[in-house]
Amino acid sequence: MAGGVRARRKAERPGEILDAAFEEFVQKGYAATRLEDVAARAGVTKGTIYFYFENKEQVFVAMVREFSRPLHIQAEEFATSSSSTAPEFLRAYLCYLYRILATDPRSREIFRLLIAEASRFPELIDEHHQNFMGPVVKRLRESLEAGAAKGEIRSPSILEFPELLLAPALSLNISMLLFSDRRPIDMERHFEIAVDLLLNGLLPRPAGDPGRH
Repeated sequence: MAGGVRARRKAERPGEILDAAFEEFVQKGYAATRLEDVAARAGVTKGTIYFYFENKEQVFVAMVREFSRPLHIQAEEFATSSSSTAPEFLRAYLCYLYRILATDPRSREIFRLLIAEASRFPELIDEHHQNFMGPVVKRLRESLEAGAAKGEIRSPSILEFPELLLAPALSLNISMLLFSDRRPIDMERHFEIAVDLLLNGLLPRPAGDPGRH
């Protein structure tokens, strides 16, 4: 029994270290974070960290990968489980992505850390793009192409940069990172207005509309 408990604790330890590292990186940034502080927060010795990770850089990379993985999986599962018209899919998918990017505190902080450390970890940025942004943009483009082919989507120019559909979520994310609780935002209303604005720019205009192309 005791051996089983020890084995379970050993298996859980890397996750506990990464949880502690996340808190330290968020509070202090990469440069100011010390592994001894991570160890103290995790309730282990500094030597224990080196048993699992070679250095602080590897801890940071592992932390970003570990905390980003559920985001990647959930976004892909949502996209593949939906079957509807292009406008319906885009509305549901964008609202879902907006909630992930703007309301989940851990996702928001990972986003901030990636921006802050982009020059230090270019390979990690590329990996994050490949695993998350790349598939998201691919799903958006596929839906837009299908909608355009059926006449559900008006503007084919958005196919050049489908990631523009994420701009309101990223703007909200940045605002929340800057102001936190000092400038409360009705996020549900923000999502609703942003998605309506985007879709109104994509949907076909009625015949006789002077702005119709």
